[in-house]
Amino acid sequence: MGLKLIKLTTEYKRQLCEMISEWKDDLERTGAKPIPAPLFGNDPEDIDCYIDGLEYKTATVDKVPDSVFFLFDEEKDRLLGAVHIRHYLNEFLAKYSGHIGMGIRPSERRKGYASEMLKLAYAECGKLGIDRVVITCDKDNAGSARAIVRSGGVLEQEFISPAGTARQRYTINIYKEK
Repeated sequence: MGLKLIKLTTEYKRQLCEMISEWKDDLERTGAKPIPAPLFGNDPEDIDCYIDGLEYKTATVDKVPDSVFFLFDEEKDRLLGAVHIRHYLNEFLAKYSGHIGMGIRPSERRKGYASEMLKLAYAECGKLGIDRVVITCDKDNAGSARAIVRSGGVLEQEFISPAGTARQRYTINIYKEK
C-alpha cells in the first residue's frame, strides 16, 4: 500500500469532490455525525475557499489551532479519509473530545485504513510537540475503537458527553527519536 498523509492542494479537487459526495450520501442515508467536522464546512467545488476554511491558524474563544491531513493511496490515486489534529487542548477538548477527529470514506471502511491513518497522524502529533495524544469515540462505535486500539491507544475512561452520549477516552504516548 502506498499510503501517506497529505495536506490538501487544488490538484486533489477531483478526488476530494468524489470522497465528499460519497460521504454526504452516506450521512444522509445513515444519519451519522459528519466526522471529521472540518471536511463538511465548505463546498469542495470551490476548492480555494474549501482549503482556506479547512484549518484554524489562531485560537479563538472555542477553537484551537489545528491541522487537517488526508489519507491518500498513491496506487489508487484516491483519498481514503481524513484526520483532524488539534495542536493543543482547551478545557472542553481535554474533557470531551481530544486531539484527533478522524474518518474513513464509507466505501473504504473495514479495510484497516483507520489504524494506518492514526499511526501516520501520531507522527504528525509528535512534530507538533504532542507527547500524549487524547482521542475519543462514541462507545457504540466499535470500528473506531478497534482502530484506536490497533494503533496503540489505551482505554483511559468512559464518560457521558454533554449531549448524553456514552463516550470512551483513549491515550497514546508518542515516543520521539533522540
